Amino acid sequence: MTTGEKIAALRKAKGITQETLAESLKVSRQSVSRWEMDAAFPETEKLIKLSRLLGCSIDFLLNSNIQKGLESDAEISAQDCFRFIRECTYFFLATSVDGKPRLRPMGFVYADEGALYFATDNRKRVYDELMRNPFVELASYNLNTRRWIRISGRAERDSSFHVLEGMTALYPMIRQEYIEKDGMFFVIFKVIIEEASVR
Repeated sequence: MTTGEKIAALRKAKGITQETLAESLKVSRQSVSRWEMDAAFPETEKLIKLSRLLGCSIDFLLNSNIQKGLESDAEISAQDCFRFIRECTYFFLATSVDGKPRLRPMGFVYADEGALYFATDNRKRVYDELMRNPFVELASYNLNTRRWIRISGRAERDSSFHVLEGMTALYPMIRQEYIEKDGMFFVIFKVIIEEASVR
């Protein structure tokens, strides 16, 4: 397990919400979410407090068997998909309109509370394609491990404020490029995963 997975598992086992943990540590809920997704790492001072609050050693949080690869398709969660894609830094999104496949590189991906999300600009053609046909595939290739991830499912538009906040915290350029006085052009889609595999 990664440090983030351990923080999430221990927090849930103690019945503590992300908000409560964030208040105890004097950080934002988004910070806790990013730690649990392994998108960021707690500072030493926060690790010490985390170990006390969660009832474990710092050594346990930092060391142990970190899974180097995903061994079976049944074990692949939304968080696993997110971490794989983040390590690759990009993914490809395939849509289908009028029976014709369309493929394009994408960059904004996020996971929170067991769900995978991606985002695009509502002024782009891909947005219209997703609204016409929600069935998608996401794929990413890791040059270091030479492994692929492929995710099939449906894309549903999502307007959750906490997901928007999490994404803008992870990708600060979103506020500069997609949120203007005239409106917000940034649209988030939740992926209802039907199948995920790593090869």
